[in-house]
Amino acid sequence: MLSKWGKAILCTVLAGSVLLAGCGGGGAKKDAAKPQGKIKVAFVHNGSVNDGGWTNSHSNGRLQLLKDNKNVEAVYVENVGDGADAERVINQLASQGNKIIFACSFGYMDSMLNVAKKYPDTVFMHCSGYKTAPNMGNYFGRIYQARYLTGMVAGKQTKTNLIGYVAAFPIPEVVRGINAFTLGVRAVNPNAKVKVIWTNTWYDPAKEKQAGLTVLDAGADVLTQHQDTVGPQIAAQERGKYSIGYHMDMSKAAPKAVLTSAVWNWGPFYERVVKQVQDGTWKSGAIWEGMKDNVVDIAPYGPMVPEETKKLVDAAKKDIISGKLNPFAGEIKDQTGKVRVAKGQALGDADLLKMDWFVEGVDGTISK
Repeated sequence: MLSKWGKAILCTVLAGSVLLAGCGGGGAKKDAAKPQGKIKVAFVHNGSVNDGGWTNSHSNGRLQLLKDNKNVEAVYVENVGDGADAERVINQLASQGNKIIFACSFGYMDSMLNVAKKYPDTVFMHCSGYKTAPNMGNYFGRIYQARYLTGMVAGKQTKTNLIGYVAAFPIPEVVRGINAFTLGVRAVNPNAKVKVIWTNTWYDPAKEKQAGLTVLDAGADVLTQHQDTVGPQIAAQERGKYSIGYHMDMSKAAPKAVLTSAVWNWGPFYERVVKQVQDGTWKSGAIWEGMKDNVVDIAPYGPMVPEETKKLVDAAKKDIISGKLNPFAGEIKDQTGKVRVAKGQALGDADLLKMDWFVEGVDGTISK
């Protein structure tokens, strides 16, 4: 999936029109002349903008930005590898006069930091990382809030009390999502368990579908995942079971299976950052926005979700937005039964960002 610069696709998208011309031979091809007075913004992706998941969600955010801010010109580069590949692409985008560059993969962090030092007048924003510089910030979303709500849907829907979770890598981001989902499941169904199967992939449709089939064959009747493909969703539909999507509304891929999805809504965030740069008010920092900021949400419910479940989850959503409900407020026990978060307490961001343990109800292990 991760190609070199010569194979990357660079397409220019002008505000108000999407005139995607073919980019042959690895070269960049412009759709039209650069308009005067427009700020140039660039996006760097580790996957395809049509992957149906992570990169697709960021692409939708870019398109929303272009729709709402007519003073923006945007370019994007797909399928960029980590390390030297990323540094070369980011450096070239900066040298081409892009005033804001968004790097949409954790693996780009050090590469972006290196380039940021050479272009002090360019704003660099790194997604899901933790390093900053005077002209480089980082950003992510509290998708665990949406995970918790989708867990409630799964917990109400399961009949076998076994829910499958096809997971990418045992890193804090993924572990945090599994835990939030499980807490949502058990908030409405204390007898249910979440069985985790690791694929060590972000984008491998065949492998991720097979992992989904494996856990379904083990007795799960609801399936979710933390990957960029719809493979597990298709697996659930093939087995006549249910599923919970991720990144985007995945119901189009498996309309008979998808109950709802935990989704990203990057458009409003990208709009705010660009406006801040245009206004001269942007400041470097770490941004972690959630449901109340409209960065994360759940997709519309499938027709198979009962009205009772919808009302229950909608009420919980309102409580999360208001701050009344925190998915990681105690009492929370780990797999061994040890109390990790006491009643009346809640995990802070520092603990969430380094989470390396599973909550009670998860059937799985975290390899160190």
